Amino acid sequence: MPEPVSDDARLAAEIDRLKAEFPKTRELYREACALLFFRFGITPTANRLYQLVHRGSMSTPTAVLSEFWADLREKSRVRIEHPDLPAEVTQAAGELVAALWSRATAAANAALDALRAEVEAQQQDARQSVAALQADLARTETALEQRTSALLTAQVRIHDLEQSLAAAEAARTALDAELAQLRQASRDRETTRTRTQAALTSERDRLRADLELADTHRQASEKHTTLEIERERATSRRLQRDAETATQALADARAELRLLEKQLGDLRHRNGTLEGQLEAMRETSAVYLRELDAWRETTMSASASGGIGHVRPVDVAGAGAATKVAKDTKATKTTTTKATKTTKTTKATKAAKPAKVANPRDGARAASRPARKVKRSAAGPRSGS
Repeated sequence: MPEPVSDDARLAAEIDRLKAEFPKTRELYREACALLFFRFGITPTANRLYQLVHRGSMSTPTAVLSEFWADLREKSRVRIEHPDLPAEVTQAAGELVAALWSRATAAANAALDALRAEVEAQQQDARQSVAALQADLARTETALEQRTSALLTAQVRIHDLEQSLAAAEAARTALDAELAQLRQASRDRETTRTRTQAALTSERDRLRADLELADTHRQASEKHTTLEIERERATSRRLQRDAETATQALADARAELRLLEKQLGDLRHRNGTLEGQLEAMRETSAVYLRELDAWRETTMSASASGGIGHVRPVDVAGAGAATKVAKDTKATKTTTTKATKTTKTTKATKAAKPAKVANPRDGARAASRPARKVKRSAAGPRSGS
């Protein structure tokens, strides 16, 4: 139930309205006097008018209030105008009516004062009731503030819950959309799977036919590959045997090469020794030749003179040395011939082997050079002798 508006509040509201309608101060005070006296039944005073209006000085509401009472008395005067009545009667009648009006006004004022006192008592009771109500209102306001705080907290909680609900609703909407997409994708995958299954079935049939054909080709290829493997194995065994033979021949050739190298070293050593001996024999032969020439000259001289000389022991020794040189030369030829035969045999073996061996040829060449040198050395003393 709304609280009733008090007279003071209504009076203040009316005064504010008058301030807006009457900007002039005297007119505003005059209207305030009429408002107090006629509408609210309050006898206006200068102090009350000034407290309500708050304009001008204190003399302004006093002057306006005097004018108000003069106008009110002038307007309240009763004039009895009748053409048949004398002026004294008319004036007496007017004064009588004025007295009656004054008495009526006084009675009304007395009744109004009694009513005002009663109203003030009621107002006092009302003020006490208002004070109690205000206390109750304060308690109610306190409770209301508490409830308002709780309500605000609840509203904040509700706001948070509404935001959470909105977020959850948005998430649910997104999830629904995603679920719809997933369902559509599932249907698409199902359709694709069906198509793929059909394609795979046809592809499986085709692959099965291809596998059967490939199996047939594989069997034929396995047979052909088996035959090829057997041929390759036979060839590999043959090549293995040839390799073993060649390896053995190479080992023999290397052993023979080492033997020839050893023989070649011996021959070179022997050749050096023989060359030294040959050189000594050449020197000895030169000495013997000179002695022989001297002996021939002596013999020719003796023959010419008729005497025959004797052969000196030096000449016999020289002949013996020449014979020894000839034997050594023959032995050298025999050794050289053997070395040459061995070299030819090595060349024939090398030509028959798949591996390339270059050392026997070099050994044969090295062996042939000392042999020729021995021949030349052997020919020297023979021609000299």
